[in-house]
Amino acid sequence: MDKKKLIAIFHCFSLLFTLPIISITTASSPPSPSIPAVFAFGDSTIDPGNNNGLTGLSAIFTANHPPYGKDLPTQKPTGRFSNGKLVTDFLVSNFGIKEFLPPYLDPTLSEADLASGVSFASAGAGIENGTNTAFRGVVSTARQLEYFDEAMQRIERYVGKDRCEELVRDSLFVFSTGFNDVLYNQALGLLFNNQIFHDSSSSSNDASNYQGILVQTLGSYIQKLYSRGARKFGVAGLAPVGCLPLVVTAGSILAPSLKHILERVCVEPLNLYSQAYNTKLQAFLIALQHSLPASKIAYFNAYDPLLDMVNNPFNYGFEESVRGCCGTGLLEVGPFCVSGMTTCVDPSKYVFWDSAHPTQAAYMILANQFSHVVLNI
Repeated sequence: MDKKKLIAIFHCFSLLFTLPIISITTASSPPSPSIPAVFAFGDSTIDPGNNNGLTGLSAIFTANHPPYGKDLPTQKPTGRFSNGKLVTDFLVSNFGIKEFLPPYLDPTLSEADLASGVSFASAGAGIENGTNTAFRGVVSTARQLEYFDEAMQRIERYVGKDRCEELVRDSLFVFSTGFNDVLYNQALGLLFNNQIFHDSSSSSNDASNYQGILVQTLGSYIQKLYSRGARKFGVAGLAPVGCLPLVVTAGSILAPSLKHILERVCVEPLNLYSQAYNTKLQAFLIALQHSLPASKIAYFNAYDPLLDMVNNPFNYGFEESVRGCCGTGLLEVGPFCVSGMTTCVDPSKYVFWDSAHPTQAAYMILANQFSHVVLNI
């Protein structure tokens, strides 16, 4: 089976992602007038519905069907890969901007909504072009930046050139992306070749080189936005992807020992990969900020908070951290988490909603931690 077919099959069960730790204050926090808008770029973790029009094979990257969205005020799916709000929704709400960060491709989007921020993110998107061209219809990161330019033209007509420039300068630009790149180019091959429990110097070198490519490419997107007047950035690192329920399931199936098959444990080599990427990303962002005068670039630590939720769920009020709420919680995600499927009684007791995305409750915890980072940049 060729790589592209293998990717399609695995992605029907995954829609894996870079879990963002974009955190913010609680709902009682005062508004932050220094951040008038939030503009988000990335993948399914912060896609509020930009993929809703996708059909065919690309429809695996949609979540505009029940039971997604069951805990939103309308109790209807919007395209968000969760039972409720995403981190970026909490972000704009707690900064007193608005309750939800809408998708840019919403045909009903008003100029006023646009001027207070939107998400350009698209489930399935990645950092590098090879990832972004794997499936038609998904909005590549490069295309997301083109949409931003288009949006700025609309905003300038709405508020005027001077106010538009001021808005861009003061707004927060969030990136949550990277795991789809790892899925297509690293993790997928390791999993299906049953090599994830082994190590070699050659594979380690390949992984390190690829991580460098991702970091440099992501940096080029930040530089493009900087050239357009953006100054405040928040960039999420990789989560402990080896602990996502779907990955835990895949790791158990491909495990070399019966003991590992019977246990639901995180796939440690993938967690180590996340840590290595995050180390490179943090160092790069520090250097990049120094090279861009007046810029403020915050690193959002996705790894440690989520890992602690998985390892110590009761400390956060959770009761389940290795299975999702939808269906069995082992594989269901996207088109396999559908209307009529059994879900857990109380999603707020689960870290994960489906086998790859957190619940609203987990996103809120991540958001609360992010607030301290945002308020200090």
